[in-house]
Amino acid sequence: MKTILCYGDSLTWGYDPVDGGRHRLEDRWPSVLSDALGGGVHVVAEGLNGRTTAFDEHMAACDRNGVRMLPTLLHSHAPIDLVILMLGSNDVKPMVAGTAHAASKGMLRLVEVVQHHAWPVDQEPPQILVVSPPPLVETANPDFAAMFAGGVGQSAMLASFYADLADDMGAAFFDSGSVAVCSAIDGVHLDAINTRAIGRGIAAVARLQLGL
Repeated sequence: MKTILCYGDSLTWGYDPVDGGRHRLEDRWPSVLSDALGGGVHVVAEGLNGRTTAFDEHMAACDRNGVRMLPTLLHSHAPIDLVILMLGSNDVKPMVAGTAHAASKGMLRLVEVVQHHAWPVDQEPPQILVVSPPPLVETANPDFAAMFAGGVGQSAMLASFYADLADDMGAAFFDSGSVAVCSAIDGVHLDAINTRAIGRGIAAVARLQLGL
């Protein structure tokens, strides 16, 4: 049995832009990934609304700093064969970091955390898949437009930054913007069709990484 840890934000949690609720379990991309890979793979979905790569958000009701939380989750779910990292959208908020470059530095740190983790069990270092989230799109929603001011342009640069760092760090890379588009309802999140598309797209890469 192979174990995959999907580490992400609201796109992994399954935030529905229509009503602010949560997509059905079967529509969330980690579930679609699990179905595509079959019964020999255990997929763990660790999504948190607002999670960043490596930055604090002091107004949040919980710890959204991805670097700070990741070691605990690596311990909790070990042994792990593949870690999928899909974060960065929240980093481009002006109140968080504001740039794709900053997000790429946070993603680099996440990769380093996985590669150098002190595992609680005897295991080989897991494979790593760096996933760039779909670029933000323009929205008429005033709250999200203000929250992510400048984010459309910055988020469009994430794929290029992430592809380069994945190559440098010996990780795999997938551009989820190649298969999915954010909803104009809030400019950030995905409808069920697009979140399912990410699961199918990632499955092809994960299958190769795990030798399935």
